[in-house]
Amino acid sequence: MIAEQFTFISEVIVELHDEFGNLKDREVTHNLMTTAGRGFITGRMIGTADAVMSHIGVGSSSTAATIAQTDLVAVIGARVAMSSAVQETGSATNDTVKYVAIFPAGICTGALTEAGIFNALSGGKMLSRVVFGTKTKDAGDSLTITWRQKIL
Repeated sequence: MIAEQFTFISEVIVELHDEFGNLKDREVTHNLMTTAGRGFITGRMIGTADAVMSHIGVGSSSTAATIAQTDLVAVIGARVAMSSAVQETGSATNDTVKYVAIFPAGICTGALTEAGIFNALSGGKMLSRVVFGTKTKDAGDSLTITWRQKIL
């Protein structure tokens, strides 16, 4: 019998810009895929009716990510619809999914320290959660989160 293993690796880029578009802070980190996220992936492989991942939410908790989490720990504001969700080619054709969400001025302000990928504006399933260094988003600032999930 042939045993094949694969791993998901992630790269999450969090960029905070001031009201003039100047970069204030940038961090590259990695996320944790949740148990619900793993179930989402296998469910989509057999055609269950789960909606595709469509939103990214942010919050203010620095509680470590665990696979059992189903939502952010301390949500700030409403989730934002992704501005893009595309497949990319890394070491193999279409082995990466890239999600991008932009939180414009006035949306989800405060001390942000966590983010998650969801398949609904509210409720739904959380694919992954990440905790990062504090990004203080003022009313005029914008935040861009670029999230890549790659299969190895």
